[in-house]
Amino acid sequence: MSAPEPVFEAPWHAQAFALAVHLNAEGVFDWPEWTQCFGAVLQEHGVSRDLNGGDDYFLAWITALERICAQKQVADAGALAELKAGWERAYLATPHGQPVHLNAGEVKVG
Repeated sequence: MSAPEPVFEAPWHAQAFALAVHLNAEGVFDWPEWTQCFGAVLQEHGVSRDLNGGDDYFLAWITALERICAQKQVADAGALAELKAGWERAYLATPHGQPVHLNAGEVKVG
């Protein structure tokens, strides 16, 4: 018997999904708010190309999470942008195959 295929293509897809479920469970937003925000982002991302349900879909998911958290004042949009830039600098400076670490103190959040 073969192992079942994963529901998500990549671990970060599952983590992004779980984050949205957690934020909903904590009352940060309700599902109608989420679907409206995510639907708008999907429409924006799909204007120039078809989405395949993989990375492009979950990049839209992350964009929607960032947007709704900023709208709900759970996270500052500028702080999110700086954190994202810090991770980008970290992975670009990390040798292939090595774990990526965000240096403490490099990114100022809040």
